[in-house]
Parts: sequence; C-alpha cells; structure tokens
Amino acid sequence: MDFTLTGFRQERDIPHFTFRGANDDRTHSEFTVAADVSLLRKYGIALQELPLLCVRLLEQQSPISSAEVVIFSEELMREHADQCAALKRAAEQRKKPRKSPTGRLGEGWRNHRL
Repeated sequence: MDFTLTGFRQERDIPHFTFRGANDDRTHSEFTVAADVSLLRKYGIALQELPLLCVRLLEQQSPISSAEVVIFSEELMREHADQCAALKRAAEQRKKPRKSPTGRLGEGWRNHRL
C-alpha cells in the first residue's frame, strides 16, 4: 500500500497526520497517525521527521481499519532514537584521524624545500 499525506490537525500537544492509502486494486482508505510532541522532544526527534516516520509506521503495521487511529508510541520513538544514535556512533568510528608520518602535525609542509 502506498501512503500519501493528506492532512494535519493539532489537538493540544498531539499532532494528527492523515494519510490516504492506495491499494494495488486502486481503492483508497484514510488513516490517521497521532504522536505526542513532548515525547518527540524527549527523544530528540524533529517535528519535520514525523510525517515520514508515520508512513514507515503505517507500512510496518499495515492497518486494516481506516477508522482506527494509529499511535506513534513512546516505545517506537525510543527505538528510532536508539537506531539514530547507533548510526551516528558507527559513522564517528569510521572517521579516522589523519596522522602525519612523523607524528608531528604540519612538519611535512614546513620543512619542504622547493
């Protein structure tokens, strides 16, 4: 099923994203995903990331009923934050500091004669 963001409304600290799900047989269903903004802040998730995360949630859960509101739970937010932190750590570990052959930075070009 392909999901397209069709609407947004805010109720207190809970944004509700509405998506249209298109089936292979060209039928459409409406789905709503809700998330608590205070939990987004707690786990360092930017509000701009939320629509894409909601689509991923809908793809994973494959809701049957369009009347049901899918909740982006704290557990899912924690999992996402943990995955992002692991990716960041892995990227930092891949970066190796450059060392000069002698161990003294800048020595190579300072002693270079033309």
